[in-house]
Parts: sequence; C-alpha cells; structure tokens
Amino acid sequence: MLRFTPLLIACLAASPAFAQSGPAGSAMPSADEVADKDTLTIAGGVGYKPDYEGSDDYHLIPAAAVRGQYHGISFTTRATYLYVDVIKDSTKFGFDFGPIVGARSNKRRHIHDDVVELLPKTKTAFEVGGFAGVSLHGLTNPYDTLALRLDVLHDVGNAHESTTFSPSLDFSTPLSIKTYASASIGAEFVSNKFADYYYSITPAGSLASGLPAFNAGGGMKNWKASLLLNQSITGNLLHGLSIFGTAQYSRLVGDFRDSPIVSLRGSPNQWLLATGVAYTW
Repeated sequence: MLRFTPLLIACLAASPAFAQSGPAGSAMPSADEVADKDTLTIAGGVGYKPDYEGSDDYHLIPAAAVRGQYHGISFTTRATYLYVDVIKDSTKFGFDFGPIVGARSNKRRHIHDDVVELLPKTKTAFEVGGFAGVSLHGLTNPYDTLALRLDVLHDVGNAHESTTFSPSLDFSTPLSIKTYASASIGAEFVSNKFADYYYSITPAGSLASGLPAFNAGGGMKNWKASLLLNQSITGNLLHGLSIFGTAQYSRLVGDFRDSPIVSLRGSPNQWLLATGVAYTW
C-alpha cells in the first residue's frame, strides 16, 4: 500500500540560472539584467522515494519546492534543506556561500519491510550548516552555470549527532526560451557515528530481527547523479506556469552497501523521482 509523507524535492535549479531560461535575443533581457532580477518560483507535485536509504521498497510522497532571489540574495530548497546564498551572483565568475538548514528523514518507521522494522527506530535528524563554492557562467551561452559546491551539515538534535560532507558539481542551462535543463553529480561522506546509527546492527538488534550483527564504519556513503527538465506552458520560463520532471540515481558504497539492511533486505541502487508544476513571478 502506497503511503504519503512530507518531503521538499529538489525540483528546482541548483543555481540562479533557473530564471535564465532563454538564449540571448531581442525578446530576452541580458545576462546582467537576469542576474539582477528579483524572482520567486514555487513548485508542487508528487515524488517517489525509497522507504529508507538502502531499501528496495518505495512509496509516493507529496513534493514541493521554492526558490528565488531578492536584491542579490538567492534561496532554494534541495530535498528537505533550505539554502541561502548571501553572496550576490555575477555574470562570469562568482563565489557561493551561505547557511543551510533542514531535516534528514531517513527514519525506519512504518516501512514495508517487516524484518528491518524490528530494528531500533531511527529519528529525524535536524541539521544545520553551510555551503561554499564557486560558479562559472556563460560557458556555452550567456545564461548557463557550472557550479562546484561543498555542503557541511551537523545534526543538532539527538539522531546521528555527527557531521556530514557533500561535494557536488552542477551544470544548468536553458535549451530554448521555453526549456531548461540541469544536471548534477555528487557524493556524501559521513563519520563512524553516522554509519553506526543508520547501518550497524547490534547483537540485540540481530536477536530481534534475525539479521546478522554488523559494525558499519564511516567514509564515503554514496555517489549520486541527477537530471532536471523544466518546460514552460505559458509564456516563457522567466514568468508563468511550467511543468518539471526530475530523476536522481544514487548508489551506496562500502559498509553502507554491505550492511544487512541493504545487502540482504534492500538494494544499494536508489532512485528518487518527482514531477509536477511550477509558477515563476
């Protein structure tokens, strides 16, 4: 039976180029004008995600996202996190820096797998941190962006109580005045404490579930690649209604792949899909 849980999907662009949705031309503002433009985009739809990271059971979720720019300060949601870039973007080369706040909802509660559900329940991790990176614009047209970024997050609640590091490389560009595309690759590195909280199985957990005991160590947790496509319905992507589709593939590696909740009860191959509508002002 499919169930619904709240999640903010990273269905919007990874850079201010989301608003830069057409090639240069007489009907379009210049790249400088677009970089200075205040904008707001709100999106909603439906997503499809694993029950937990490493599960081979999936469920539907409502999906929503927001991004925008105001007086040079840009903000965007990626998954369940809000990013605020406090450095004004440029049209050629720029630095990206700002805070991140959000939640990691990798909970093993009310899942389809009756065996994994016998293990101790994990909690939602409330994480805060920041990101820093550099971005290049105008590589293939005046509106594209290539961005290299490092995210650092720490659990301030009482879940995994550790710090994670996530480097990523994003490229976004308009394909026409009505079509936008963004691609991203990245990875996540975590501590022994994180690995132990989500992927280890204690002797007591082994006794309760029948799964073998397992002591997971930290390091590289996974690598991932994603693609977003956005198509204008009314006008162009600078203003009006559009539809989007996004897909992300990730693969667990190392002890995260070898944990019994993945190797015996799930899969290292993970998919996240979403589709919906967006409106830009």
